[in-house]
Amino acid sequence: MSTPDTIRAADAIARRLHDAGCRHAFGMPGGEVLTIVDALEAAGITFVLCKHENAAGFMAEAAWHQTGAPGVMVATIGPGVLNGVNSIANALQDRVPLIVLSGCVDAAEAQTYTHQVLDQQAVLQPITKASFRLAPDAAHVMADKAVSIALEGRPGPVHIDVPISAADTRIPATHPARRALASPLAPTGAALHTARAWLKSAQRPVMIVGVDAMNQNAGNAVAEFAMRFHIPVITTYKAKGLLDESHDLALGAAGLSPLADSHLVPFVQQSDLVICVGYDPIEMRPGWRDIWDARTTDVIDITAEPNHHYMHQASVNFIADCAASLHALGHDLPPQPETWPQGEIAQVKSALRASFPTDEPWGPVAIIDTCRTHLPPDTIATADSGAHRILLSQMWTCDRPRGLLQSSALCTMGCAIPLAMGAALCMPERTVVSFSGDAGFLMIAGELATASELAIKPIFVVFVDASLALIELKQRQRQMRNAAVDFGKHDFAAMGRAFGGAGHTATSRAELETALATAQLADTFTVIACIIERGSYDGRI
Repeated sequence: MSTPDTIRAADAIARRLHDAGCRHAFGMPGGEVLTIVDALEAAGITFVLCKHENAAGFMAEAAWHQTGAPGVMVATIGPGVLNGVNSIANALQDRVPLIVLSGCVDAAEAQTYTHQVLDQQAVLQPITKASFRLAPDAAHVMADKAVSIALEGRPGPVHIDVPISAADTRIPATHPARRALASPLAPTGAALHTARAWLKSAQRPVMIVGVDAMNQNAGNAVAEFAMRFHIPVITTYKAKGLLDESHDLALGAAGLSPLADSHLVPFVQQSDLVICVGYDPIEMRPGWRDIWDARTTDVIDITAEPNHHYMHQASVNFIADCAASLHALGHDLPPQPETWPQGEIAQVKSALRASFPTDEPWGPVAIIDTCRTHLPPDTIATADSGAHRILLSQMWTCDRPRGLLQSSALCTMGCAIPLAMGAALCMPERTVVSFSGDAGFLMIAGELATASELAIKPIFVVFVDASLALIELKQRQRQMRNAAVDFGKHDFAAMGRAFGGAGHTATSRAELETALATAQLADTFTVIACIIERGSYDGRI
């Protein structure tokens, strides 16, 4: 019986998520999660009905990027949970705090009832930071643990399996004291003294900045440190914009482009001090493995977790907060007005510009350049996996963090459209554009219906070449026969219109400019199908 002093166990979870700042949950309900959905709505968290749980996970990620609150994904028993596995694994590798709420049958029921029943915790434990099976009497504590674990250290997904009867069990409304999140730590001691001496004497320092710094909101600290000590900055794809990429010290992003690496890796190897600020090499291609020798080059590594990857090693390791560490490193040291005395910073920046020219009449370069030129500077862009993403990550300039969202660790296809939708839902005042290959678009096209139902207005740009372009390119580079990379040509603009949006086809810069101008004034989402030739990425990534 309901009383003012009791709530459902599901309400305890929902209220804790609301207190953490969550205002949206994404998923596909089933009978086993109806109480969860009801509790979320009652707590002030709007449930967004998606067409597939995988898309729900990426929409939840985008909400995290825009709000700073953990993403929330809801999946029903069996196939619902399994549909979401890809985006949950992505959250683990891309360091996204994602609360996964799944429905399950009661333990006693599972002894004699097997329909859709499987060990969901066994499935998700390897791809989450933690997995709980809700015990009603501990609901408040479990909810608090889930939020804390998801956010602390390196963020990641946390799973709560919610039995049907547990969700409805009445428990005291008053929750126990919640644990405060850990305060940022700064390095101390002899290692810090050594690192400060290296910084003071360095003539050719470089900073490599990664996802930990982005997740810790260390952008201001990174920019201030770089400018004070005149240190050039290379970022991973996730960390783009932590230093405005138009700045003279910004050398852009590294990750998957051999063309960019041909300039950036030799530059790093010339350095006498490498400062890794939240640099997580899970985003990087093998070409970044052991590009320096920490026995002969001074290397400072500031990370959220110890180095178990062995992709590189450092002279000193600080498991500490990025901003606090930079402050401790530079405290009271005199500014450095000049570094790299032979003009190497300007030289490598010029070489990168020359490697990614923007004057192509039509093709993927022209599409990216036209969109960057004709969309507002604060546009939120998202990128699907494929050849276009590598090119986009090098060419799309960001003047602030989280300006380009993508799956850069797991590198999964089908993420750009739901990421754009989540961003548009949480930031309706900003222009949002997604970039998809035609194959990735087809994987997720059903979510256009969700975009229409939500009345959001992202712009979905599709690179149409009827091929898995990156895989086809690798196939040719290995002199293999063409197989399993080609598919039919489809009318993507018509798909946009069929789902209640606008649709345009572009075969030139002028047509794309017109489509972009129209899309920015539209009262619905827009699909722009950009037709390009096969092999358009050759020599460009």
